[in-house]
Amino acid sequence: MIRYALTCDAGHGFEGWFGSSGDFDAQSESGLVACPVCGTAAVHRALMAPALSTGRRKDTQRGLMMDQAQQAAVSKIREMVSTIRANAEDVGEKFPEEARRIHYGEADARGLIGRATLDEARALIEEGIDVAPLPILPDDVN
Repeated sequence: MIRYALTCDAGHGFEGWFGSSGDFDAQSESGLVACPVCGTAAVHRALMAPALSTGRRKDTQRGLMMDQAQQAAVSKIREMVSTIRANAEDVGEKFPEEARRIHYGEADARGLIGRATLDEARALIEEGIDVAPLPILPDDVN
């Protein structure tokens, strides 16, 4: 994958990931690459420094991609998720069923975590049951 720094004719900067330089060219020519701010398809690659592997540790490299405020925010989110996990019962795939049982008074109230499909989560919300996804953080996917 190639990460390109991109700009539109209005001067908005953003980035995009492409399988190859040819993929960017083909998608751009087809009008598939658009600015997320203004929606224009007049998008061009911006000048950027190449990404070089220097043998640094992974956490050091991540520090170069996030400023201190972003690192602090991710740290607070990670702490929040850890607290939620430590104080909730993981019911796995039974999450929708158990959340309904608690909501309708058929089970004792307690914190739950588990898995639900998007459709199951929507159905719970429509029933007035408060649910929210836990964020997936950068280290969680690598």
